[in-house]
Amino acid sequence: MKHGRQLLAGAAALAGVMAGGIAAAQEAPLRPDQTAFRALYKELVETDSSITTGSCTLLADKVEKHLRAAGYGDADITRFAVPDHPKEGGLVVILPGTSKTLKPILLLGHLDVVVAKREDWTRDPYTLIEEGGYFYGRGTSDMKAMDAIWIDMMARMKKEGVKNKRTLKLALTCGEETSWAFNGAQYLANNKRDLIDAEFALNEGGGGRTSGPGGKVIVQNMHVGEKTVVNYRIEATNPGGHSSIPIPNNAIYELSDALVKLRAFDFPLMLNDTTKAFFAKAGPARGGDMGKAMVTIATAPIGSPESKAAEALLNTDRSYHSMLRTTCVATLLDGGHANNALPQRAGANVNCRIFPGVPAEEVRATLVKVIADPKMTVKQVDDRGPLAKSPPLTPFIMGPAEKLVAKYYPGVPLVPVMSTGATDGIYLEAVGIPSYGPPGLYGDPDGSGAHGLNERAIVKAVYTGREFLNELVKEYANK
Repeated sequence: MKHGRQLLAGAAALAGVMAGGIAAAQEAPLRPDQTAFRALYKELVETDSSITTGSCTLLADKVEKHLRAAGYGDADITRFAVPDHPKEGGLVVILPGTSKTLKPILLLGHLDVVVAKREDWTRDPYTLIEEGGYFYGRGTSDMKAMDAIWIDMMARMKKEGVKNKRTLKLALTCGEETSWAFNGAQYLANNKRDLIDAEFALNEGGGGRTSGPGGKVIVQNMHVGEKTVVNYRIEATNPGGHSSIPIPNNAIYELSDALVKLRAFDFPLMLNDTTKAFFAKAGPARGGDMGKAMVTIATAPIGSPESKAAEALLNTDRSYHSMLRTTCVATLLDGGHANNALPQRAGANVNCRIFPGVPAEEVRATLVKVIADPKMTVKQVDDRGPLAKSPPLTPFIMGPAEKLVAKYYPGVPLVPVMSTGATDGIYLEAVGIPSYGPPGLYGDPDGSGAHGLNERAIVKAVYTGREFLNELVKEYANK
């Protein structure tokens, strides 16, 4: 997902405040292990694994070959798919630990990508191209760099005979980028819970941000929790009639009135432990009036004059505004059936990103009140998983990450963040496996083209992130 991935609200605003590593190209010649890693990364990017034109199953086949070459056997590798989605399969591989009491760690990655059209891109989206300090190609940032790091890590540990205390599990799935495909993470959580059982999971959604292309790393994030994605349909119906005799009672007009009301409505302010920690820690780095407002929103009682004043300022930043509440926005429209007829039906899709802990039905009821038109219907049409549950923000998780951020990115803060997007971690959390997006990798504040044109990853970030995440997983695996 995410995408989009909205990893840190307003991260670009921290530009120039914090010191950090420079996002330049890898200068020294690659070591043999880096060369092998690059070849793996290239293979992942150059295998089309979009739902519409590619195959996750084909890519999983290639990954399995790498794992078997590293020494994993039939007892270690589990393949999974369903008959009606044969191209959307995945795999789980297990590296046993030495402890009989410590629970495993699950590494999660999705193999699928958003489809890319060659005619729209500057470069071939399914060819890994290194240029100007960036890797270009579909999936370079979302999320085949992390996939390659997980696969490479598991393979090297097996080859080198590494014995961690905790068992490591890697699940590579499909269906994260769509709401209608076979979602491997959901399937594993609901049908193979024992196979992926773990104390916690490391997933996408974390990472850092630079001050801009070619700039410094200014922040690293630990992704802790996310919103629930739900779509609703708002619909107006009418008997219609001949367009030569119009009347005010018009389905398109009624829908338009409803959407204008929705545009003007803000869901109430909400905070949780993660967003409080984010604003409290990111505020001093931001500085100025906005930075002061960030600290105030984290500390002042909700509804107090201080809180209201801070909220008003924070709402002027679209990212902060979204982090502070449930949001709903119209994304699709349809209506009418002929040029010369009054519309009998007009509808809109409203995409909501629901704050953790808020039921979807409660949001639907709020939309009904906002529209305030009994002639219109508001129906939930789908969702992207169960109700979001925020994992705990604990020293066990944050401590090792903070130590390594200080080592790899001196002076750069590690800030917990709640994603306003969505990841497959929501399915794990629903069955009792907390999911976190670790720091280590980083990208530019414009999103690096994820889901869009000319997707890219910073070359140095990929190699540095690989070293960082290898150390982090070993820290967790032996605590």
